[in-house]
Amino acid sequence: MHTIILDSETDFEGWRKAARSLALDNIAPRDVTWSVRGTEPELFDSASDPFPGGSQGGVFNVPAQFVELAQAAILHRDPERFALLYRLLWRLRMNHDLLSLATDPDTARVRDMAKAVRRDEHKMHAFVRFREIGRERNSHFVAWFEPDHHIVELAAPFFMRRFADMEWSILTPDLCAHWAEQPMSFTSG
Repeated sequence: MHTIILDSETDFEGWRKAARSLALDNIAPRDVTWSVRGTEPELFDSASDPFPGGSQGGVFNVPAQFVELAQAAILHRDPERFALLYRLLWRLRMNHDLLSLATDPDTARVRDMAKAVRRDEHKMHAFVRFREIGRERNSHFVAWFEPDHHIVELAAPFFMRRFADMEWSILTPDLCAHWAEQPMSFTSG
């Protein structure tokens, strides 16, 4: 059994690196456990090396559409998303047309997850309303939003472009975005 510990709930690059390494070493999805730093298995749970060893030289290709879907779906709150995405990647190595099969349960589920993330991003863009705190030079605009998924980093650049001339913060339970000139910063929720 291989345990992969990602740095955060939205660690796409970490997932991608681990998934590529696992797939090149022919590690089946059923032999992989995915978790996020801070939620690792307990001391006495069985866990093996985080990455298999000999995958430095191989390559394989997946459709670009899969990368787009995976980048969106990984922001979903479903705790099984990492395993689902790896299972789909595993299957795509042998069947490049898998994403065109609307009846495939893994494909349909990943598409639904990506759609839910995009809908949540749209809701954030549409419904966030700022309130001014302070006066004149000391004013700061603050908004509260409770997203269904991990979309703050995805949605925040919209507000940076839209409200570039004002200092603002968007507070959420998981992550907060702050803009006061440059660069945009994020703090825990």
